[in-house]
Amino acid sequence: METIYKSAWLCIENRRILFARSEENANTFYLPGGKREAGESDHEALIREVKEETTAMLLPDTIQHAKTFTDHAHNKPANVQVVVKAYFAEYEGDIMEYNEIAELAWLTSSDSDNLYGAGVQVLAWLKANDYID
Repeated sequence: METIYKSAWLCIENRRILFARSEENANTFYLPGGKREAGESDHEALIREVKEETTAMLLPDTIQHAKTFTDHAHNKPANVQVVVKAYFAEYEGDIMEYNEIAELAWLTSSDSDNLYGAGVQVLAWLKANDYID
């Protein structure tokens, strides 16, 4: 089994969670975040990826691990899984589409049709723990 490790931001406002859709994967929304580069920690990768995708600057001292989700990796062979370490964090600045991001959307638990694998798990977990509607 091949594993892809990602860090993801759980940005919740008004009982909705922020998801991003890239131009490359136009049919599916993902949590803002991504893979580590050589020498990066999970937190460093999270801060860099969120800034690259949303322009928001995460405040390092506020980053807190929420939960880790594991599922099949989207658009990958059956033997490839993704492990998503999800974090809560406060931010500075504006949230807007940036770089490869085609759209940002604030989703609720009723929006799982637009997600895949770990994203569906995240919505269910956030709803079960009363973070989102």
